[in-house]
Amino acid sequence: MQHFTYDDSPYPIRAGLGEAHRRFWDELSKPGNWFTGKQRVAIAQEVRYAIICPFCKERKAALSPYSVKGEHLCGDTLEPRVVDAVHRVITDQSRITQSYIDDNAANGLSEEEYVELVGVAVIVFSIDEFHRALGLSPEPLPEPQAGEPSRYRPAQIERETGFVSMITPDGATGEEADLWPDRTANVLRALSLVPNALRAWIMVATEQYLSIRAMTQFGDFEGRALNRMQMELVAGRVSSYNECFY
Repeated sequence: MQHFTYDDSPYPIRAGLGEAHRRFWDELSKPGNWFTGKQRVAIAQEVRYAIICPFCKERKAALSPYSVKGEHLCGDTLEPRVVDAVHRVITDQSRITQSYIDDNAANGLSEEEYVELVGVAVIVFSIDEFHRALGLSPEPLPEPQAGEPSRYRPAQIERETGFVSMITPDGATGEEADLWPDRTANVLRALSLVPNALRAWIMVATEQYLSIRAMTQFGDFEGRALNRMQMELVAGRVSSYNECFY
């Protein structure tokens, strides 16, 4: 089955978008650094459950996410803490705290697993939102591929900037030399504890937004219907609506 053809789209879709989405769907099905292929696909499914989860809706409306008790609408593959983390990332991300991440790490959901989970969740959500914006049904999730996670952790790590450890600003060397040139923004470093999560995000973001290099440029871009100012106007409005305070 050929995924992401966009044959039924009411608008013409750049070929690069479909290719990036197909490549990520293939990566999604494979073992990652900390989750198996089956678990990664299950995380993607939880992204879709979170959108319609009654408990998430009730918790989002509450003064504190801890004041509401209940159970998530969810599958049966993942541990409850993993399910909760996915649902929070999708529905209540502005109230995720350092203590929440630390408590998870002390009780079975490691920092590395959390970062990979976030990487999968945000990319799946952004691709699904792309479909919803076009009035299209979300793409069927891929069949998981067999294998074990690599458990790879990069060497040059610091935990002084955000809630999770990151590769140091000048630490993208050796096996991580492709992640960014020289220094980079913290928003890109945020997924760098799991380098493949960052690579996947960059691949999709390059098509859905801009490449890292193009982010420093302004004006028109070949093959794009919007110029940079129009892109940023849309991005700023979406960020405001989603309560992105970066």
